[in-house]
Amino acid sequence: MAFANSVLKRDSSIGVIGLVPCAIGGTSIRQWSQGSDNYNRMLSRARAALRDGGQIRAILWYQGESDTVDLKDAESYRGERKSFSRYSVILASADQGGEYLDKVRKAQMDIKLPNLRNIDALGMKLKTDRVHLSTEAEVEVGKRLADAFLQFTVSPLA
Repeated sequence: MAFANSVLKRDSSIGVIGLVPCAIGGTSIRQWSQGSDNYNRMLSRARAALRDGGQIRAILWYQGESDTVDLKDAESYRGERKSFSRYSVILASADQGGEYLDKVRKAQMDIKLPNLRNIDALGMKLKTDRVHLSTEAEVEVGKRLADAFLQFTVSPLA
């Protein structure tokens, strides 16, 4: 919501912003690879959003903590993720216990795709569980995503 509110506050000519949530906590990037159940559910929701004339202008992707625990997951992150990202948030939490945090963060930052923007959330305030972002940090991530989105004109994905 912070993303949509920030975009509209800065550019009301955009009109209506629809958000299509597809998040599933605790999943690895492999569980989102093309053809997987999660990927197919995400596509199904996106197609439903397009039925009444909607446009997909960005994908806001916040994922990666689960991939910092296992070396195989961390090493496969780069290849899996580059297949469908448009906008991104780089991994926020170093406190989940994943010893491969730096490897996943490097993979996230090294991906170079047209129209991809990485928003670094490392160091933002976490909830007491030391994994999830605090409400204030979530709002800040939304504002940073809005800034990146508004920096250039994005043609619709579909």
